Amino acid sequence: MTDRKAPVCVLGGGSFGTTLANLMAAEGVPVTLWLRDAKVARQIADNHENPRYLPGFRLDERLQVTTDIEAAIASAGLIFLAIPSSAFRSVLQSVGPLLAGKQVVSTTKGIEQPGFLMMSQIVEQEAPAARVAVLSGPNLAKEMAAGELTATVVASEDEQLCHAVQAVLGGPNLRVYASQDRYGVELGGALKNVYAIIAGMASALGMGENTKAMLITRALAEMTRFAVHMGANPLTFLGLAGVGDLIVTCTSAQSRNFQVGYALGKGETLEEGVARLGQVAEGVNTLKVLKQKSEEEGVYMPLVTGLHAIVFDKQPLPVVIGKLMSAEQKTDVEFAAVMSAGPIKS
Repeated sequence: MTDRKAPVCVLGGGSFGTTLANLMAAEGVPVTLWLRDAKVARQIADNHENPRYLPGFRLDERLQVTTDIEAAIASAGLIFLAIPSSAFRSVLQSVGPLLAGKQVVSTTKGIEQPGFLMMSQIVEQEAPAARVAVLSGPNLAKEMAAGELTATVVASEDEQLCHAVQAVLGGPNLRVYASQDRYGVELGGALKNVYAIIAGMASALGMGENTKAMLITRALAEMTRFAVHMGANPLTFLGLAGVGDLIVTCTSAQSRNFQVGYALGKGETLEEGVARLGQVAEGVNTLKVLKQKSEEEGVYMPLVTGLHAIVFDKQPLPVVIGKLMSAEQKTDVEFAAVMSAGPIKS
């Protein structure tokens, strides 16, 4: 994978963090995985398995595990952040000065309020001397851990940092493509989680393939409309971090957000669905944040509005569907219209 075996550390021992660390360790990259949970760390060290987040997958014996976050950071020049968004800032606050001069790659898909901040923007605030990139794409952890062919996107204006990530991650089963649109890539990774909840509900209700295709396509149009309004490049959403991530999250039962939506479609409460999942479903919090921000910005997002009405306002599903299907029928591909007719009014 790489001739230069520069030390790497991954902060966060959930399913994705463990998978990333193991992929690199299996290719001979010196990797340290940091976990807060000492019990899980011991299980990985002793049994080479993460039974809580990645059960059934044997991890490479060369993978080093620690609960000492300072030592983990000190040992590496390239650091991947795979920390849930709810704990992201608190962890960064505790280690921000240690990241000075380090190459830092956020893999977390979420948005912080107040401020509507992406995770990489939190890194910039808490570790202003770090070099920052993001990693996002159609990347289901269990499939990656099983060696399924996968592609992802590393995004940063720092080309050397992108090359460094490609050098340690790119391999026989994983392609790593580069982008300079860090904000767009990161925003796409956060927004698609909301639409995965809708897709899970549609699946639980037994909706047809036409309906599912309509939902995914209109979700892409909606999230792109919002992202472009916020300053992202629309072409980013035609790539892996946009439509690619949206498709896999909206069609796979492995997606945590899809599972939450499926539970809602089967009549469970939000609390029941999240509790049974046992892991973070970022789309639930993102839905609240996105609904508020879209209203503040005046961006038309009917799917977000409809899902929020179902999940948080407890409106009956048939009523919400009726409103969606009776809404004004606008242009299909809005950005094609932009090229000939000027800016779109949201």
